[in-house]
Amino acid sequence: MTSKPSEKRQVVRFAFYKLDSAWRRLPAERQASAKLEFGETIESFAGRLLLRPYGLVGIRGDCDFLLWQVAEDLDSLVALQTALNRTDLGAYLAVPYSYLAMTRRSIYEFPEDPSQPSRLVIRPSEARYLFVYPFIKTRAWYMLPKAERQTMMDEHVRIGRKYPSAFLDLVMELRESKASSYTLKDTPTFTCVQMSLWDMLDTLGGAGSAQATSRRPTRADGYTPVATLADLPAGASRRVYVGGDAVALFNVRGTVHAIANRCTHARASLSEGSVDAARCTVTCPWHEGVFSLETGQVLGGPPSLPVAAYRVKLEGDTVLIAPPSSPAPAPAEAREPTVAPHS
Repeated sequence: MTSKPSEKRQVVRFAFYKLDSAWRRLPAERQASAKLEFGETIESFAGRLLLRPYGLVGIRGDCDFLLWQVAEDLDSLVALQTALNRTDLGAYLAVPYSYLAMTRRSIYEFPEDPSQPSRLVIRPSEARYLFVYPFIKTRAWYMLPKAERQTMMDEHVRIGRKYPSAFLDLVMELRESKASSYTLKDTPTFTCVQMSLWDMLDTLGGAGSAQATSRRPTRADGYTPVATLADLPAGASRRVYVGGDAVALFNVRGTVHAIANRCTHARASLSEGSVDAARCTVTCPWHEGVFSLETGQVLGGPPSLPVAAYRVKLEGDTVLIAPPSSPAPAPAEAREPTVAPHS
């Protein structure tokens, strides 16, 4: 059986923040301004990384919120934290926990589960609660023969699939599994509540974010800046992020196209596929599914479902995208092409 080609990995950071209570004694106007600055600093990184906020106020005493961050490289994570440190609110924040990882394929074989995404790709779910559960294996675990570890991992996966949303029951049974005897440490455990960025900031107390966001400029057209033409010259492609989604950008003969990045067959990264400029298509790098860059429709190969085709427009050198105006991909003649001026 031919193995899948390697895919560009992502870096993942779980950063937990604790607010100094002195901030709550600041004047309300400064609190509102600080929330506005902090939130807009995060939003300015749209396109460079995927970020999802979670609140922990009232759940733990040592941290108040989590920023789950996924990026293509460490530089983006460093740049975000540096920018947050320079904000007024950032001066009152400590980071008691920060977990950094890089995605890779597991050395273990697992039965395929079509309902689960690729383990190489981090995609936060829409679930209201997130449980961050770091654990450390003993050195003795790694000394065991791989076949023996595989047997224990099979049991681990079987138990995990029994409890898709009952975390307490999952942990209780996992601690009775054989693999658990090789766990050195499995705390702390974080229960995190997903919420919007501005709702999360409101959980910190002080002036409400409504007071801050009333002065915040918004785009009525729904478009988000994600790249510049310097990032995406003719013939280039790249993966960007908007909201909680990864989007593949393509510059085909000066026209910019955007489609959902994940192939609907096996979730390979379409931004790493090969482009046929004459047909305006991309071929999936894993199983050679062919998608139209104009409509997202499947034109060949094993995929049966289309991918979303995003609306694209240019403002000067900036590439902006917006979700499709309807769930079904628009026909090619109904879409206005976005033409990047040739240099």
